Amino acid sequence: MLAMPKPDHQVLSRRGEIVAGLRERVARPDQVIDHVDELRAYETDALTAYRQMPMAVVLPTTTEETSRVLRFCHDQGVKVVARGAGTSLAGGALPLEDAVVIGVSKMNRVLEIDLDNRAAIVQPGVTNIGITQAVEHEGFFYAPDPSSQIACTIAGNVGMNSGGAHCLKYGVTANNLLGIEMVLMNGEVIRLGGRHLDAGGYDILGLMTGSEGMLGVVTEVTVRILHSPEGAKPVLFGFDSNEDAGAAVDAIIGSGIIPVAIEFMDKPAIKVCEAFAHAGYPLDVEALLIVEVEGSKAEIDALLTRIEAIAHDQGAVYVRRAGSTADAAAIWKGRKSAFGAMGRISDYMCMDGTIPTGQLPHVLKRISEICDGYGLGVANIFHAGDGNLHPLILYDVNRPGQLETVEACGADVLKLCVEVGGCLTGEHGVGVEKRDLMPYQFSEIELDQQRRVKSAFDPQWLLNPHKVFPLEDAGAAIEPTRAAAAG
Repeated sequence: MLAMPKPDHQVLSRRGEIVAGLRERVARPDQVIDHVDELRAYETDALTAYRQMPMAVVLPTTTEETSRVLRFCHDQGVKVVARGAGTSLAGGALPLEDAVVIGVSKMNRVLEIDLDNRAAIVQPGVTNIGITQAVEHEGFFYAPDPSSQIACTIAGNVGMNSGGAHCLKYGVTANNLLGIEMVLMNGEVIRLGGRHLDAGGYDILGLMTGSEGMLGVVTEVTVRILHSPEGAKPVLFGFDSNEDAGAAVDAIIGSGIIPVAIEFMDKPAIKVCEAFAHAGYPLDVEALLIVEVEGSKAEIDALLTRIEAIAHDQGAVYVRRAGSTADAAAIWKGRKSAFGAMGRISDYMCMDGTIPTGQLPHVLKRISEICDGYGLGVANIFHAGDGNLHPLILYDVNRPGQLETVEACGADVLKLCVEVGGCLTGEHGVGVEKRDLMPYQFSEIELDQQRRVKSAFDPQWLLNPHKVFPLEDAGAAIEPTRAAAAG
């Protein structure tokens, strides 16, 4: 069972004083939330198996307010958890009983669109899809596209280095990030990068990207925007086994073709997504690939012809190119809605490991064997092109012992990813979910070097503490309250 540290009762005893001090540092009293009913909205993120009420929530509207709040918390020795939209699937925004949550949802303006430099400057609470919506009328788009893109914020994307279906061609957040403004725990405001492609000196911007809110709070983001492609088209491939589909992915990538996206669904996922989205997915296959390419009509036709030949050689038993823009949108609606669609029928824990694509057939077989061994169902939905797996391990949160069972099962799946040459996370981050698995991938020397980086920016370890690194004192742990429901 996931353990959390005991709260600092000296801090909790000063709760009224701390809340009053927070209100003095923002423009309006209602920017500080301290009533239990209102705090409940912040007690969990998308890892809903765990819940814990924060001491208070602050919703700053400017960098200056954020700086004043962090300086106050620093001086008072109060822990801080930064929160975007709360879509983290690894518990990255799980609050602590003795911590203040800083939410960036009120900082949600697009500040500037710079088409000459192909850049957009936005506040941290702007949604991922909101960036594309701000520039698409000019023929541009923002490439990273997590499945939660209609809700997740760009600050959260920076914190977890989020990817999405189209990261195979365009890369993850780090590959599309130009600059950030960030407030450190002591209230100091720093700027890294700008609207140019590469900054000189040490890559501190790269260090901050994927740092999971442990080094600072992002208050402004500059991203790269790209010209929209001339055209794009997805094709569906059905296979009689997961292993055949995995082999097809490896063969496509091995041929030198880089599609925009290669997405995988197994039979349980196909059934659930089709019932939700009515995308026309075949229901008589064991595995489905969505492969999308883009370019001119001639280029698309040539690429799809080559990809279809490769898929046939690997045993594809079903092939369907999208026939229209509406058809293509329906195909992607099914994939983008997968996590929510699965939540309609079962509680689940979404894993996030990354493997070499050549290991896909072996790993897919082993995932099924691992889950069968625990008596749990699994639905596989993931970014197959870059080996970023998202097995959804199904369970019943209301059955005693099931949460512990699914945790153990998930740990074995993630250990498998490391064993074949991959890593514990692709885009969801470590958070609390994978925290105790870090020694499985990293030596103590490597972990100590990472801790030193944390200490350089946050010497008191007040920013998002007890995440990423294993708890030093397991004997001081408590259990967060279990959720009444998951997914």
